[in-house]
Amino acid sequence: MKAGNGKTIVIDPVTRIEGHMKVEVVVDGGLVRDARCSGTMFRGFERIMQGRHPLDAVRLVQRVCGVCPVVHASASAMALDEALGLALKITKNGRVVRNLMLASNFVQSHILHFFTLAALDYADVTALADYDGDESDLTAARTFLERGDLAPFAPRYEGDYRCTKQENQQLVRNYLRALHVRRTTHEMLAIFGGKMPHDVGIVPGGVTSEVSADKIAAFSGKLAEVRAFVEDAYIPSVMLVASRYGDHFDFGAGCKRYLSYGTFDLESGQTDPLKRKRLLAAGMLDTNGKLHKVDAGLISEQVSFSRYKDSCSGHPSQGTTCPSPEKEGAYSWIKAPRYDGKPAEVGPLARTLVGYAAGCADVKADVNAALSAAGLSAEKLHSVLGRHLARALETRQLCNAMAGWLEELTAGEPTAVELSIPEEAEGVGLLDGPRGSLGHWLQIKDKKIDRYQLVVPTTWNGSPRGDDDTPGPIEHALIGSTVKDAENPFEVVRIVRSFDPCLACSVHMLTARGDTIGVGRVV
Repeated sequence: MKAGNGKTIVIDPVTRIEGHMKVEVVVDGGLVRDARCSGTMFRGFERIMQGRHPLDAVRLVQRVCGVCPVVHASASAMALDEALGLALKITKNGRVVRNLMLASNFVQSHILHFFTLAALDYADVTALADYDGDESDLTAARTFLERGDLAPFAPRYEGDYRCTKQENQQLVRNYLRALHVRRTTHEMLAIFGGKMPHDVGIVPGGVTSEVSADKIAAFSGKLAEVRAFVEDAYIPSVMLVASRYGDHFDFGAGCKRYLSYGTFDLESGQTDPLKRKRLLAAGMLDTNGKLHKVDAGLISEQVSFSRYKDSCSGHPSQGTTCPSPEKEGAYSWIKAPRYDGKPAEVGPLARTLVGYAAGCADVKADVNAALSAAGLSAEKLHSVLGRHLARALETRQLCNAMAGWLEELTAGEPTAVELSIPEEAEGVGLLDGPRGSLGHWLQIKDKKIDRYQLVVPTTWNGSPRGDDDTPGPIEHALIGSTVKDAENPFEVVRIVRSFDPCLACSVHMLTARGDTIGVGRVV
């Protein structure tokens, strides 16, 4: 860290994110001059996969994360589709059901992020203390406040709540409604996936669930409830926050280089996932705003500042995961993915900007309408609130898409194809999940998994410096931002949370016997 005369602020762990992240920033003259993001546990899923039966992969990789397991199942199944020669055989029902399951997981993750994790940065729950309405959904929250206990809404950084009392009450009401709606999205997914978290529906070659009129009707009914919430609660809540926190469109811009693999296949018949027609477009948007096709060969992982042996660097298809906990100069258990040697932000904002640049009509219409309503230019999307807005608009797009996909299903038609395990094969699964671009690379030898590598969204966004000392995307977003009060650095956590980090995906630690190493409580 380049401290100079500045003050170093350490936030460890950052709360209200998935997993454990440490952030250090150097503040000098009210500006962040330097920043470092650290994953604080060892990631080992790649090592766990070695020697396993290939069909174990889809089930095991979902345990990477309980919030977004379906995208890991999807990427793993996609890699196995290629390795087992099934990619061109996926049935329409199989493809569409996969999309419905993944989209359900996207929607629940986006709703979780804004309301459960981020909204309390902007909504003051104490506004409920003397609320005189009769909505039953506020009873539990008022009970906490009446006994003088802010849990589970604390600890928190305070002092920057700008909404009126009535607006705060509405935001918290929507916060509580979101808990129920997230359960509904899990139920939608379980209709075809059997259960959630960690579905048992996605398999190489399609899905295990049959399509019936009853399942289509059940899914449709629950989707209607979720769509109503998105339209009358989620998007209005984001727009309300945008109206009160307009300055949050002015900081947290990041590296302004965006990567999307695209996601939600709209056709079968193409082995290369990056060449498939997808609902959400693939592309690399450079700092000049020029859109490029994604070349998977330009993806690499660098480890100069990561706690891995130097031999772990290179393309993921040939990558290894060899920990080096005492490595000099290293400060994170996250590797540093780079595209053509440079960092890239992934996630809803990246997909929105790539889709906009690619001319996707629905994306352009939604973005232009939202920007017009907020009185903003497109440049303001490179920001903290730009990420929240992109995530909300994408949720609406996915809800609309699911309604259309239900009409494509044919009851009784096949959802999977037969498979066999070859002696040797390899495959890759590339698609976007809720938090961004995800890649699974696998190799099979002697009918078992010989190599398995994952490059997950928060590995991209939360990466440490690369070999050339260039900061990762979150570090980029922090550097140059303003911190009004070093004792109350709410700007720092708001920037970090806008990326929706998932350290559960990025880092993991275990002993050989699965023993608990220690238990701690952070207040």
